[in-house]
Amino acid sequence: MNLLEQRRLFEDNKRIYESAKLIFRGIDGFDVYNPSIPFEWQGKRYIYGRVEKRQEWARSWVRLFEQSGPDEWTLVPDTMIYQLEDPYVSIVNEQLVLGGTHVRYNQGRLDTFYGYFYKGTDVHDLLYFTTGPDYMKDIRLVQLPGSKIGVFSRPRSEEVRQKYGSESLIGFTVINSLDELSSSVIENAPHIPGLFQKDEWGGCNQAYLLESGRIGVIGHICYKAADSRNQEIWTYMNMSFVLDPQTNQFTNLKIIGTRPCYPEGPAKKPNLTDCAFTAGIEMRPDGKVNLYSGIGDTESGRIAIDYPFEGEGAIVSFRIK
Repeated sequence: MNLLEQRRLFEDNKRIYESAKLIFRGIDGFDVYNPSIPFEWQGKRYIYGRVEKRQEWARSWVRLFEQSGPDEWTLVPDTMIYQLEDPYVSIVNEQLVLGGTHVRYNQGRLDTFYGYFYKGTDVHDLLYFTTGPDYMKDIRLVQLPGSKIGVFSRPRSEEVRQKYGSESLIGFTVINSLDELSSSVIENAPHIPGLFQKDEWGGCNQAYLLESGRIGVIGHICYKAADSRNQEIWTYMNMSFVLDPQTNQFTNLKIIGTRPCYPEGPAKKPNLTDCAFTAGIEMRPDGKVNLYSGIGDTESGRIAIDYPFEGEGAIVSFRIK
């Protein structure tokens, strides 16, 4: 079944229990999109967001917001401003790890981009500690048993497309500590075979250790299409799959959200009207999950859906003390 058929099947059978936009306070005149998932620290709930003016691409910052109401987040003043795009967080060996994409320009033109990583136990004082490979986004970490750490990569290039057919791959490897995280380790992570078909691309956005011992992955899966006026549309959808870290084989890849699942809103560019860039999930008391996503590269949204890893047990705790 190709991706268009999978999407039609999802749209015909989807169960969306809630759909809401996130409201961001204290940042008037700026969009906040492509957020991290919410996380707890010292009894408060926080989220990182990508902050940007609607007509700009070259000036993006990542800022910290504290929850101030249902689906409402307020800027935390006097905290670090990161020159990054698309933030994400992991809890690794009782430390918060913040990552994001740093874009480097040379005389106003794109030179390269790569992941920056920060760590610590105080959200107001994180230490930069390593950098990912050139031209690679969507590097993610997950805590594994025995203090080991799973590392997801996402190589994307014309060379990848020529060799594998898909525009990107997802790689996976295991390291013993954050001290081992380096661009070469990330770049050489063995790829997970068979995830994407011809001209598709995607990546891991958040990974969770499950009680089964396998890893639940929440990510994005994408393709290009044309609208009724024959203009190119870049479709980004929310997806999930389960990875066996022992065999590097995946199961149960499925679409769990699309742009129409979220409230209507503007897009930064015409080709991003069908864009839902995944953040990740959090468990709810009723057994369902909140799925967070950037929408249209202008806003952030949340939908409530069924737990996508049924049969794999619960998510192992995701919290920083």
